Amino acid sequence: MKLYCTPGTCSLGIHILLEEIGKPYELETLALAKGEQNKPEFTAVNPKSKVPTLVRDDGSVLTEFPAIAYYLAASNPEAKLMPETIDGQARMLETMDYVVSSVHMQAFSRVFRPSAYTDRESEYDAVKAAGFAMVDKCFAILDKQLAGKSYVTGSMSAADAALFYTEFWYAKRMGKTLPPNLANHFATMTSRPAVAKVLADEGFGG
Repeated sequence: MKLYCTPGTCSLGIHILLEEIGKPYELETLALAKGEQNKPEFTAVNPKSKVPTLVRDDGSVLTEFPAIAYYLAASNPEAKLMPETIDGQARMLETMDYVVSSVHMQAFSRVFRPSAYTDRESEYDAVKAAGFAMVDKCFAILDKQLAGKSYVTGSMSAADAALFYTEFWYAKRMGKTLPPNLANHFATMTSRPAVAKVLADEGFGG
């Protein structure tokens, strides 16, 4: 398999899942700031111009974080990244979708790209503030969900890899303090050998 990724972005979560699985994979790094996602050699693979993008062993391409994460977890049962019960699987998907669609695409996107929400530079700070307020609201919900648990569904799953990349943005990129249960989750994830390796490989220390 081959993962197209950018260090420190949401593709971090998929990188972690690949490392957890333990099968051979390749990495192709794209510099989003340089617009490499829009170059013909990549749009021929994924016309959406987005990471993560996974090229499977048969040459077929999967895009979108939840789809890639579900595929990796479901097709590698020995890695135990998918809950065994239907309810656990539903909770995994529920949390993963909330992280990607709300925490990432609604909240953090306002923090990282205020220009996507207003043409007036004078309003950028207000857009960012609204984004942070949304992050705080989302994290409060997720923190309550994680009460008494080290992982979203009780054991490591694809949902934890999704949650981790947003925690990483908040705690490491922004230097902010996570709510207590999320802080515990972040520490638990960081202590996993696969996560530590991925962080080191992406240039964020061991």
